[in-house]
Order: sequence, then C-alpha cells, then structure tokens
Amino acid sequence: MAQSLELLLIQFLMPDNDARRQAEDQIKRLAKDPQVVPALVQHLRTAKTPNVRQLAAVLLRKRITGHWAKLSPQIKQEVKQSLIESITIENSPPVRRASANVVSVVAKYAVPAGEWPDLLTFLFQCSQSAQEDHREVALILFSSLTETIGNTFRPYFADLQALLLKCMQDESSSRVRVAALKAVGSFLEFTSDGDDVVKFRDFIPSILNVARKCIASGEEDVAILAFEIFDELIESPAPLLGDSIKSIVQFSLEVSCNQTLESSTRHQAIQIVSWLAKYKHTSLKKHKLVVPILQVMCPLLAESSDQEDDDDLATDRAAAEVIDTLAMNLPKHVFPTVFEFSSMYCQSTDLKFREASVTALGVISEGCYDLIKEKLDIILNIVLGALRDPEKMVRGAASFSLGQFAEYLQPEILLHYQSFLPCVLNAIEDTSEEVKEKSYYALAAFCENMGEEIVAYLDPLMGKLMAALQNSPRNLQETCMSAIGSVAAAAEQAFNPYAGRVLESMKFFMVLTNDEDLRARARSTELVGIVAMSVGREGMEAILPPFIDAAISGFGLEFSELREYTHGFFSNIAEILDDTFAQYLPRVMPLVFASCNLDDGSAVNIDESDDENVNDFGGVSSDDEAHDEPRIRNISVRTGVLDEKAAATQALGLFALHTKSSFAPYLEESLKIMDKHSGYFHEDVRLQAVTGLKHILAAAHAIFQTHNDGTGKANEILDTVMNIYIKTMAEDDDKEVVAQACLSIADIMKDYGYVAIQNYLPPLVDATLLLLREKAACQQVEDESDDDDDDAGHDEVLMDAVSDLLPAFAKCMGSHFEPVFANFFEPLMKFAKASRPPQDRTMVVASLAEVAQDMGAPIAAYVDRIMPLVLKELGSRHATNRRNAAFCVGELCKNGGETALKYFNDVLRGIYPLFGESETDLGVRDNAAGATARMIVVHPQLVPLNQVLPVLLKCLPLKEDQEESMAVYSCIYSLVLASNPQIVSHVPDLVKIFGQVVESPVEKAEVKAIVGRTFSHLISVYGDQLHPLLSGLPPSQANALAALASTG
Repeated sequence: MAQSLELLLIQFLMPDNDARRQAEDQIKRLAKDPQVVPALVQHLRTAKTPNVRQLAAVLLRKRITGHWAKLSPQIKQEVKQSLIESITIENSPPVRRASANVVSVVAKYAVPAGEWPDLLTFLFQCSQSAQEDHREVALILFSSLTETIGNTFRPYFADLQALLLKCMQDESSSRVRVAALKAVGSFLEFTSDGDDVVKFRDFIPSILNVARKCIASGEEDVAILAFEIFDELIESPAPLLGDSIKSIVQFSLEVSCNQTLESSTRHQAIQIVSWLAKYKHTSLKKHKLVVPILQVMCPLLAESSDQEDDDDLATDRAAAEVIDTLAMNLPKHVFPTVFEFSSMYCQSTDLKFREASVTALGVISEGCYDLIKEKLDIILNIVLGALRDPEKMVRGAASFSLGQFAEYLQPEILLHYQSFLPCVLNAIEDTSEEVKEKSYYALAAFCENMGEEIVAYLDPLMGKLMAALQNSPRNLQETCMSAIGSVAAAAEQAFNPYAGRVLESMKFFMVLTNDEDLRARARSTELVGIVAMSVGREGMEAILPPFIDAAISGFGLEFSELREYTHGFFSNIAEILDDTFAQYLPRVMPLVFASCNLDDGSAVNIDESDDENVNDFGGVSSDDEAHDEPRIRNISVRTGVLDEKAAATQALGLFALHTKSSFAPYLEESLKIMDKHSGYFHEDVRLQAVTGLKHILAAAHAIFQTHNDGTGKANEILDTVMNIYIKTMAEDDDKEVVAQACLSIADIMKDYGYVAIQNYLPPLVDATLLLLREKAACQQVEDESDDDDDDAGHDEVLMDAVSDLLPAFAKCMGSHFEPVFANFFEPLMKFAKASRPPQDRTMVVASLAEVAQDMGAPIAAYVDRIMPLVLKELGSRHATNRRNAAFCVGELCKNGGETALKYFNDVLRGIYPLFGESETDLGVRDNAAGATARMIVVHPQLVPLNQVLPVLLKCLPLKEDQEESMAVYSCIYSLVLASNPQIVSHVPDLVKIFGQVVESPVEKAEVKAIVGRTFSHLISVYGDQLHPLLSGLPPSQANALAALASTG
C-alpha cells in the first residue's frame, strides 16, 4: 500500500483536475483499511517534498480517529514517535503544524487511556527549547489539546500558566508571543473554576503588550484574539480586572478611534468597552473612566456612513450602544458629558457632528430621563432646531431623538405639545423618506400618551395622516397607520368623526395577500382594533363582521406578524364587546390555541455527514479543522413566532376575562397553556402567561359558582395559579415578570379576600421577604462587589409591585396582618435610608400609609420608627414624596393611638406649608387636607381649629385626589353634627363648597351623600336662614343640593 499511496499523493497534488479526481477516489478506497495509518506515517517521515508530507499529515488527521482502536500497540507507538519526530525535526512549518494537529487528535484517545504518558513532559520541554519553531509548535499543541484533553492539564495549571506568561513575554519571537496568546485564549475558554480564572489577571499587561505590537505590525486578527480574551475576563463574575481595567480601556479607546484599522478590529475594541459598561460599570466609575470613554464615543457617532453594507460593524452604531449602556447604568455620570458635547456641536459647520450631537441626546434618553427632564426646554430646543436643518441626515437624527423623547420622557414631554406637534407635523412632509418614517414613529409615540390636549390638533393631524396614507409607499403607510392608531387611542371618543373614513380605508389593506403587502395588512388589522376601542361597542358592533372575517382569513397566509397583530385585534374586540364576544369564541379559539402551541422556533441542525460522503480533500492547508464530533451548523430563534405566541397568550387571558362562563369549553386547555407558558424560555411569553392566569381564575369562578362541586374545582385552579405565582416571585429571572406576579397576587387578594391566600401564606410571605431583601433570582446581578447606592441597585417597577403586596395583605387580613408585617418591616425600611433615591423613600411611605390605613391599631407599635421619616418627606422637593407623606401622617395620626399624640404639633407644622401658594401640586394639597381632617376626627382637642379650619376650607373642594374626599367631608359632617362652635362661622363657605361637590362629575356618590346629610342637618338647625345662601349659588348647584338634602 505504501508505494501505491505515495504515487496517489503525488497525483493528487497535480494541477490536472481529472488526475486529481482519480487519485481522490482511490485514496478514499484505501483509507477504509486501518493499514493506511502506518502508510501515511511513513510518507509523513520520508516523502521528499513538503507538500506530500503535509498532505499525508492532513489525511492522517482525518482518518486516524476511525482506525486508532484497531491498531496494534506497536503501530500506535510508531505513530506517536513519528509525530514527535515530525514536530521536532521537520523543517517545513506547514508540515510541522499539520503534524501537531494529528497529535491533538491522537491525544484525545491515547492520553485518557494512559497510552501516551510522556506527551506532556515532551511538550513542556519543547516549549522551553532554544529553537523558536519548537516553542511555537508546543504552544500551538497546548491550544489544540485544551479542547480535547483539557482535564488532563488540571494538575499542571499552575506550571502551564507560568509557562504561558513567560512565552507571552518572549521578546525574541513574535511568533511565540502570538502562539502563547492563542493558548491563553484556549485555556481561559476551558477554565471554569473561579480560582484558576483569577490567576489570569496577571496576564493582562502581557496580553495588552502583545496586542499593541500586533496592531503596530498589521496583525489585526491577533489583536482581535486579545479582545476576545478580554471579553471572557469581563463576563466572568470573578473580580479579574482590578486596576488593569484602566489599561484595557485606554487600549480599546486607542483602537476604537484609529481610522486606519479594519472596521472589524475597531468594532471588537468598542465591543469591549460596551461589555465593560454592561458588566463592570461600577469599576469604570471607580477608576474615573466614564468621561474618557464618552469623550471618544461621542465623536465616533459622527462616523456615520451612507453605505448600507456591514451595518453590524458600523462604528457609529457600536459607539451608540456604549453610550446607551453607560446611560442605563450610570446616568448621573453620563449626562453632563453628553449634554456638553451636544451643546458644543449642535451648531457645528460639520454636518456629521451636528447629526451626532442630536443623536447622542436620543441615545441617552432612556437611561438619563430624569436628568434630561430637568433641562428639557434647552434640549428640546436643540433637537427641534435640528429638525429644521438643511441636511437630511441631521433632520433624520432629530426625528429619531424626538421619537426617543416621546417614548422615554413621559409625561413631562407632553407639556411641550405646542412646540412638539407642529414641528413633527411639518417633518412628516419632509422630502426625505427616512425623516418621514422616523417622524411618524415620533408622532405615534408622542400621541399615544396624550389626553384631551390632542383634540385641538385632530384636524391637521388626521388631514396630513390620511393624505399620507393614500399617497405613500408601503413602508410609510405602515408607520402612518401606527401614528393614526396612537392618535385614536389618545383622542378616544373625540376620534369618532374620523373613524368611518379610517375604517373604510382599512378594508382595502385588510384583504391584501401579496407577500410584500402583508406587513401593511398586519398594521391595518391592528389599527381597526385600536379604532374600535375609541369608538366603543355601540359604534362598532354592527359593522364588525367583515372585519372579523378578514382578520380570520389572514391566518391562512403564513405570516407570523399578521397573526400576532390579529390576536391583538381580537383582544381589543373582546374588550369592547365583553360577554357578547362569546359568539366569536368557536372561530377564534382554535386560532389562538394553534399560535400558543407553535414550535418555539429554536432550530438546531446537526451535521453528521460522514467523511466518505464529503469531499475531504478540497485543500491541503494544515489549518483545516478536524470535525470528529457532530457539529452544530445553525442555531436560530424565530422572534416572530415568539411575538405571535406572546400575543396569543395575552388574547387567551382576555377572552377568559371578558366571556367568563361562556369560556367553559376552553378553560382546561387554556390553563394547561398558561401553566406551560409561565415557564417558557422567553420572558415576553412568560409575562403574558403570568398576566393571563388571574383572568383564567376569574373565568373559573364564574363558571363553577353554579356547580355543585364548583368550589373544589375552582380551588384546584386557584392552587395551580398561586403556586405558579409564588414560584415565579422566587425563581423567575426577569424583573418585569416577577413584578406582574406580585401585582396579580395583590389583585387576587383584593378580589377574593383572605380565603384566597390562607393556604399559601407561609410560602407567599417567604417569597415576598426574598424580594424585599433583594435575594430573589431576578435580583441577582453579575457585577463587581462594590456597592453603589447612587445608581439604581434595583428595578423601580419591581419594587413598587412588591411594596403593593403589603397593603394588599393588610386589606384582606386587617389587624391580623401585624405578625406578618413584623417580618416585612425592617427589609422594607432599608429602602428608606437617606442614601436611597427619592423614589425608593416614597415607595416605602406610600406602602406604610396604606398598611396603616387597613391594619389599623397595630400600626401604633411602629409609629416612632416611621414618623421621623415621614415628617422629613413632607419637605421633599419631589411632589410625589410630599403627597404620599401627607397621606401617611394622616393615617398614622388616625390609627397610631397614644403613641401618635406627641407628634400632632410636628405634623401640623409639617403640613402647613403644603397649603401655601408655594405648593404648586394640587394633589399634595388635597392629601394635606385629608391628613388634617383625620387628625380632627380622632383628636379635635389637639388641633387648633380656629387656625386650621380657615386654611382647610380654603382648599376645598378637592382639586385632584378625590380619594381624600370621604375623609374631608366626614370630618366636616362630624363637626357640624357636634355643633362645634369653630365650624359655625364658616357655614356660608360650606354651602358654596357643597354646591360645587354635588355637581362635580368626579366625586363619588357616597361623598355626595355625606355632603347631603351635612347640609340636611344644617337646614334642621338654621332653617330659612340658609335660603339666601342657596339663592347665591348657581341654580343647578342649588337644585342638586336641595334634592340631596331631601333624601338625606
């Protein structure tokens, strides 16, 4: 075989394709015989030309795996010996590397079996050889062997790390340094033990040194390897970087802004800074690196390119990601530098810097929203000015930033509608398609949150939007429909005059079937659902059937986004039709179930093709990778399917909520789906399942309340739902999902009372405590250990939801909540520390106020701990904090018993300024009135009524927070009923106040009833003396008051 094989190897290397194919076929046949191994080894050692020796090594690597076990010990020994000789004696570097690749494959089987005990000894000797070639090939082997027999190296890790460090510092050979760098990358990728990983911290200076030299010599691919090593170090939870973070950032920034380098190299450098911003932002702050990073990244935003290719490597996009990530994690450290950059360059003569200055403001708007709001006038002036720039790139950046502001600067941005809307209305008629599209997005995001202010703009808005809808290309029609949807949602019933024309237009879009039109069809289906919500049941029910038919027909078009939007459409229709939506359940439930049960879209294709069926010999490069294991060729997640699944899960819950008992045929299957989806891998689907489970529970209660064994079945469903919620609180890693689980449990307590949670109290309390202590799965953040109270240590939405659980407990347990509350109190008070942000403190105060209200007298034991905090919050510069503090002091005084008495004077002094002209928030004043009323009711003798009543009555009727009305007017009723002398002189004021209350559309019936009883008592005492006061009221108020008094 040896002789014939040599001829075939030579023939295979000939330029003649026919001769080559013949040789390949014969080599394949010979390769099935195990004796091909010693034959190839012989040619590896003795062939005269390097090309033949290299080809022999390549073929040996590919075939030795299948034959190794069949070889005799003698041949195995010869193979190993020949490979060692080839590595050490061979003069050709390609042949030497090809032989090293064979060693790696053989070692995978021989070393674990104890058949090659001297291999590591040889490699250590080789790596310290005086010959550069030997050192290099030994390091190459260390790299490849790590992937195959890495565990064998574990006892020698300390020696190996010392060796690699020495080789990386080898000043005599760049090849050795590069090989050592690659070996470090391989070992780091293999190493999982924290103690071993920490040792790589010492390598960072050498890695940087090698990377710098590679950049200087043009070996950018090696420098990229250094960045990949840094990537591994950054993502490790171990504190690996230390002070080296400064050197890593400096090098990364140098590479980032070096325009002579390849875009892929620069992108890797920027990506390292991005990972540092994400995982090690506290270290960046500690080492004062945030500003230097921003001083490089902000100008990189000006490197925008008109070219569409390689968008993923675009420098400006990568820089924007860094700025965004920093803003999300360190807003206070980011905003000043970005604001300075934008202010400096917004008037630049360089259009790309003008573009960058505006883009930067949009990029930071989510993370720095609180800080932007404080300078919103100035910043909005910059961006709106850019929207009038002569260059379309700058106008495009401005429209992008306005969209970001509209999304993230709510509600403050809405106060600027008079300047915002006219500018955006002009921009949607821009000559640039890009500016138009982004302006539609900005308009949609802005209008979505507007209230009645939008009514004045409806005519110009709808005129331009409907014209654009008729005359624009499809992509702009889609964004235009999104904007119309936002306008309709904001305008509510005021949209009715425009609804008919919009709905008529949508009939055209809802029957489009060409692939390129299906996204527009999806948007139109969504828009009809939104318009239906504005018009309401009365305006829609009669005209719905053709829209329902069109929506259902869309499910046959195999377009996931259309199915997603159609589920949203049906969710809206269910909401307006309520129980009469039951008529559509037989048609829509199979569609919802089908979407819910779709394959999740994780596709993994394994290539297990045998070498015999593949052309293995398409090249002789020794760098060909061996594929001894099945290889993963493709991993994909079809996000469209996820969105569809989430929309279907949401629809399922809403159908159950609105159709109640008619949902019975679908209850069991729906509960199974919700149960399954509550543990789904993607948080969007889990969120909808966690939301929908309480709707399934509501339907179950309606269904089973008339059944003989209904209680048992309803309790089974309650058991499933509560166990899912409690597990979610403790174990789910997504904060929004956990927050929704907390809110859902709070709703269940409010809807069904203590009976719903009594069997789950211990685990529910434990899960709540876990969240209050910030120990739940969703609160575990891989970051460095240094605490940072200044920059969000938790998610505000999550903790607001957790704190809402405490009042829910108190509401359904009353005074029996106290033993449970005792466990919650200290973990809750941690959020009230002075070092915490204002929103944390007001969250605590709001929670305590509601607990005090519903738990009642047991709150007295906590008054001394709570009152100093709340009195301080009365003077907060944040209106929400003052409002909650005023409510809380009132409840503490009302239910705090003897303990609270000593604080009455302090409370009165604290709330007095809240009635003054300097208090601009009406809700704060209303809550101050409520607190005063509660104090008067429980201890009128401790309140100087002669001073307090004039101030209290002056702020009536309440202007914003009518939840306080009952406390206020009950107080007045008690004073009038007791004929308190201090109230008598204010009877004329009371009559005027009462007249406004009884005619108010926002006051509840029970409030008007107490006012009627109070006025009735005044009539019984003063009789005809009140007639002049009544006649002084507007007739409508006088009549309403007289009517109430007659029934009171």
